[in-house]
Amino acid sequence: MAEGSEKASLHHAVDQLAHAVNAMARRYGRNKAVQRLIGDVERLRLDASDCDGLAPQGASAAPTIEVIPDIPYDESLWAGADDEGVGGFRTEHKK
Repeated sequence: MAEGSEKASLHHAVDQLAHAVNAMARRYGRNKAVQRLIGDVERLRLDASDCDGLAPQGASAAPTIEVIPDIPYDESLWAGADDEGVGGFRTEHKK
């Protein structure tokens, strides 16, 4: 499919569905079932409009790769910190 033709087809299909639902409403009245269909068509219109801004997959830029060095971290970063995963520890003991 040509670029954007999927979106045009989607809008066309929603328009056709809206036409059919409106015909149902004229013939059978706006009962609960028809009211639900009318609401569904409106939600489809909103969702189709949201799709208008989508870019095709693969069209986005390559993800940024962060390189984390293998050098040890500065030990002072953890000075006075507890290891919450094992209940903490203290190097000082009070007696």
